[in-house]
Amino acid sequence: MPDEVPPSRALPRANSCANRVSSLASPSRVAGQQPVYFRLAPAAKAPRRRPEVQRPRQTDIGRVCRETPKNPIVLAHGLMGFAELRLGAYVPPIHYWRGISDSLSTLSGPSNIITTSVPPSGSIEERAAKLGADIAAKAGGRAVNIVAHSMGGLDARYMISHLKPANVKVMSLVTVATPHRGSAFADFLLDERGPVKLANLYGLIERAGLGTRAFGQLTQKYMEEEFNPRTPDSDEVRYFSYGACTRRPPLLSPFRQSHRILEEAEGANDGLVSVASSRWGKYQGTLLDVSHLDLINWSNRLRWTLRKVWMGQTRTFNAVAFYLDIADMLAKEGL
Repeated sequence: MPDEVPPSRALPRANSCANRVSSLASPSRVAGQQPVYFRLAPAAKAPRRRPEVQRPRQTDIGRVCRETPKNPIVLAHGLMGFAELRLGAYVPPIHYWRGISDSLSTLSGPSNIITTSVPPSGSIEERAAKLGADIAAKAGGRAVNIVAHSMGGLDARYMISHLKPANVKVMSLVTVATPHRGSAFADFLLDERGPVKLANLYGLIERAGLGTRAFGQLTQKYMEEEFNPRTPDSDEVRYFSYGACTRRPPLLSPFRQSHRILEEAEGANDGLVSVASSRWGKYQGTLLDVSHLDLINWSNRLRWTLRKVWMGQTRTFNAVAFYLDIADMLAKEGL
């Protein structure tokens, strides 16, 4: 199923992330109706101005009355992701969904939040098979809503369309910054300009005992000519999506080059996935000034502390509240 509002490849050039995506995005809520924890790009016909936004605070989460989804939520991680990473007996575990899964569990109950773990850099087929197995083992035959970050959305689409596990019933798929149309940065890594970098990356991954097939499947050509035509959406599943964009990262950021490459080829992006590529099914909106890692609550806290001290800037995105809002949206959709 193509996205309900076709994406535009030619995005307007502007200094503002909001201006770049104004022709692509439609907001899921109107600022002022209730406390706002993230900024969505204005609708296509709206004046080019930023919506008035309240500053988010962690304590505000409890002040919003959110509904509980009817079905459990499955969290599907992206490329190089994990459910929980342990580095030693005396080191606290690192969680991919840091703070997000716990808050969703508080809203819906621990038994209604399922965190999956698939091969970090395996192929879509390998990851999808493990995703289906995890859901079958943990859902107990219950219908589920899948919320997927990045490549996790492709795993879920493949599982739904091709594998169709007999004991897995998916009611909806919400993708967050998933490269449904591939990534120009993946193209860069695989073409004549990036073989040395990719070889070094492959060597590191293989020494860790992981696969490398995922990278070749994230190119624009593979997604548009092979994966999407052969992976139709299911009429029994409802599809929603979100995109994100951020300004050019600072000089020393590991995402500075990828952001530039994506910006030149695809337009507004979050450092790894473009807004245009994120759109699938019912597009819920574009998150402004949010990076690919911000989306899973991996924000650089030191950077924001310095911004607050020296420039008076405060974070306008609360990842935990964003996923609680997704849960509320699913509940209101009867899911």
